[in-house]
Amino acid sequence: MRNEGIGSWPERRLRSSPDRDAIWFEGVTTSHAGFAERVRRAAGALAALGVRAGERVAWTGGNHPSALETLYACGQLGAVWVPVNARLTVPEAQYVLEHSGASVLVHGRDHGELADALRDRLAGVRAFVAAEPPVAGGADSLPYEELLAEGPPEARDEPVALEDPCLVMYTSGTTGRPKGAVLTHGNMTWNATNQLLGMDLAADERTLALAPLFHIGGLNGTVNPTLLRGGCAVVVRRFDPAETLQVIEEQRVNSFFAVPTMLDAMSREPGFATRDLTALRTIGAAGAAVPLPTLRTWLDRGVTMQQCYGMTEAAPGCTVLDPADAERKVGSAGKPLFFTDLRVLRPDGTDAGVDEVGEVVVSGPNVMAGYWEDPEQTAAVLRDGWYHTGDAGSLDAEGYLYIRDRYKDMIISGGENVYPAEVESALLELPGVLEAAVIGVPDERWGEVGLAVVVPAPGAPEDPDGVRAALRERLAGFKVPRHVEFVDELPKTATGKIRKPDLRSRFTG
Repeated sequence: MRNEGIGSWPERRLRSSPDRDAIWFEGVTTSHAGFAERVRRAAGALAALGVRAGERVAWTGGNHPSALETLYACGQLGAVWVPVNARLTVPEAQYVLEHSGASVLVHGRDHGELADALRDRLAGVRAFVAAEPPVAGGADSLPYEELLAEGPPEARDEPVALEDPCLVMYTSGTTGRPKGAVLTHGNMTWNATNQLLGMDLAADERTLALAPLFHIGGLNGTVNPTLLRGGCAVVVRRFDPAETLQVIEEQRVNSFFAVPTMLDAMSREPGFATRDLTALRTIGAAGAAVPLPTLRTWLDRGVTMQQCYGMTEAAPGCTVLDPADAERKVGSAGKPLFFTDLRVLRPDGTDAGVDEVGEVVVSGPNVMAGYWEDPEQTAAVLRDGWYHTGDAGSLDAEGYLYIRDRYKDMIISGGENVYPAEVESALLELPGVLEAAVIGVPDERWGEVGLAVVVPAPGAPEDPDGVRAALRERLAGFKVPRHVEFVDELPKTATGKIRKPDLRSRFTG
């Protein structure tokens, strides 16, 4: 059944709270009514560029209101939004745009040169649009604000069904070519409902759009649910620890989504202890388990932490840990969100026992329709109504989920399974360790052993034997990394996740 008279998922959410703040960005506040008008004008502008129902419109850049405006404008046209990771190289971005079949690319101020490089490579992209005047290059890109000024303000709400694509979001591509997860209007609606129930966002919520909007956590963690609720998205262009704390204080931010490395960076800022964080109620953290020291640092400032587990393919919410259990169940990702089911399976497909490690599978109306133009990969992960995550996890006696690692990251040393995430958590408890990552490296005797790559705390000695000795007090001997390397920094993705393929290339190549 189609949604005539109701409108697409983005359009429906803009009809509430017309006078409340919807967007704050670099000192400019836009009401929900003003934001809705900009979305309608963006839809008109895209239609003037020839965008029709089913076509793909790509967007790339640092966080900017145009990301949300073009997403919602696509919804009004029945078109499909394609966010492109702003850190991609020209060949990587070319692949995503070609694979998705995007016909329009809207880019940020720092991507004019990327647009210039792509212009001659992509015959299928008929229009390049600059959301802001580019810093360099991009002279031939159409000016976004001029297009909006010419765009008619009337709504053009193309009917869509819940199963129709809303966006195609490409995975990070850390293993092979990135895959485009197709998230439908139904996926987006149900995820927002799950997040509203799981994080208890208020009608006057002010949430920080901190993580990149071209990633699912940055877009759907708290931002889209907050706008649906009638609250305000406080958008920051990029993550800078000191500047972010200042915005949280000045804009009276109530919530945000982040990865643990971001939280650590902010907590190490000299002004962290004195910033006014009294409006900040809760943080949704995902991408890795929140170490106990990080958790306690923020709890000491009166901020609750909700550990979450999710992925692009689930839009992203799967589980959340209630703040009341944050310390009692430290390291846990919590329990399934209201409209999502979760199991842990043995290799034979039967349910794993209590504390038994198996593959995490999820099911629910938030789970993607499949991968764009990739039926083989879709069939490999969507089986019998369940999405097979590839994550190794376990459920305790109370039903709380613990993510042990990616199966592909698991180290098999002398027949024993070693989960790097567990070792990394122990490393981060050591006073001389700021950051750490563990990978497997070949070993003639054991087949594979662990290598810990450590960023030391300022002034801490670079003592591999000392690190290993300290770990032996916390872990079984077979889990202690055979090797320890010290580095100034770890390679990370745009969301702050550690890029282990880069570490493997460096230390095992």
